[in-house]
Amino acid sequence: MRIVVRLDVMLARRKMKSKDLAEAIGISVQNLSLLKTGQVRGVRFETLARICAVLECQPGDLLEAVPDDDTAPRQP
Repeated sequence: MRIVVRLDVMLARRKMKSKDLAEAIGISVQNLSLLKTGQVRGVRFETLARICAVLECQPGDLLEAVPDDDTAPRQP
């Protein structure tokens, strides 16, 4: 199981630029970019809460658990 970050989708829905979100939540554009592309190993709940507050969404709107190909149920 892996976690996929859907932050880019929510930004598009809200018609907001990464730069504006980064400024609103107090992190660098580079760190936000790493989060958007899933290149981080973790995210602080405080940061996640700020993102959700600004984008008016729930954490589940931003993160999705996706089964790995090798853990997917096998068809008989």
